Amino acid sequence: MNIKTLSFGCRLNALESEKIASKLNTIVDTAIFVNTCAVTAEAERQSAQAVRKIARENPNVVIFVTGCGATRNSELFSSIPHVVVVDNFKKMNIKAYAEALSEANFDIKHPEITCFKNTESTLSKQFVQVQNGCNHDCTYCVTRLLRGKSVSFPYEEILADVKEAIKNGFYEVVLTGVDTASYLRNDNGTPFLLSDLCENLLKDVPELKHLRLSSIDPASPEVPKIIDLMKKDKRFMPHLHLSMQSGSDEILKSMRRRHDSKKLCEIVKDANRDFQTSFSADIICGFPGETEELFEETVDVIKKMGLVHVHAFPFSARPDTEAALMTNQVDRSIAKKRVKIINKLAENNRKEFMQNQIGKVVSVLVEQNNIGRTPDDIDIKIVGENLPNRMICDVKIKDISDGIFVGELA
Repeated sequence: MNIKTLSFGCRLNALESEKIASKLNTIVDTAIFVNTCAVTAEAERQSAQAVRKIARENPNVVIFVTGCGATRNSELFSSIPHVVVVDNFKKMNIKAYAEALSEANFDIKHPEITCFKNTESTLSKQFVQVQNGCNHDCTYCVTRLLRGKSVSFPYEEILADVKEAIKNGFYEVVLTGVDTASYLRNDNGTPFLLSDLCENLLKDVPELKHLRLSSIDPASPEVPKIIDLMKKDKRFMPHLHLSMQSGSDEILKSMRRRHDSKKLCEIVKDANRDFQTSFSADIICGFPGETEELFEETVDVIKKMGLVHVHAFPFSARPDTEAALMTNQVDRSIAKKRVKIINKLAENNRKEFMQNQIGKVVSVLVEQNNIGRTPDDIDIKIVGENLPNRMICDVKIKDISDGIFVGELA
């Protein structure tokens, strides 16, 4: 199948691209498919720049473009030669691509891809989408506007995807979505929630060796249930990525988030009372109104939580969001400096955490060249014999070198 794909932004985009590409060959023999992102202005700029470059280098092939960036600014992408734009709300419907192609004002008789480099990495884990969209109204988020309300997928479809992953040799599965914590189906009048979904998958797919969540909203009542499930089944990796965004109660309120700093610290404290769970989080630096004092509140909370990873990024005002209209905007240079501070803090947290892991035996997913991932999502170099990718094995942590673990088969 001569369908090339390029995805920007979240892992969810890459997962959707795989599904769409597998269907595109029913309407075209050759095409390039680009899934764009609009979470920040930079992500949207990179998406447009890439599509322009692809169009220049491949003047004789149709380019299907969808995703949040193309939906928010369809005119920009439509102006690029031989580009066919499909709205985000129709992106999973293959008929929408056929209709858009039939309405295009160009005709490519002998399509040929002359120059295309797909730099997306080959993963040893399989991502499985469980829902799409979001029902919340955070003041900074444009994604919820471009993906619509939350829609939870049927358990039978998710179960089939997980079984297919096992069949294809993937023994670690990551459940993902726009707002994974909002997963909700009705099972004969009884709510079927994210924790129920995870528990059923672990029961119905005994061959599944590792289960993870891509991220979770810390305000969700599902968080303690998920942690309890991790305690009961060691196949559920004891690591959670929290969509935290800030540690300042004033900023969280301005963002219209549903948690506060007390809730964040309680989650970590309760999780580690009789069980070791590690945490990572997203942090937006330089949100409107974030003074030095309020930023320090976030710093203090990250220290208390002991986050081992932080995805910190400067605030990006997105069109049609409330935050873009707030008057107390923070200079971007200040936001970037705060990102560096947060990253350094997370690095120190991770070093301290890693020192305490030396001597322990952990279940590791081998990815490439004997580099694997521990349950806490930290790289580990496995010395000794060459191991196949996707293998899951017990490894004893022996040392730390260049910021990653060093271990040997237990």
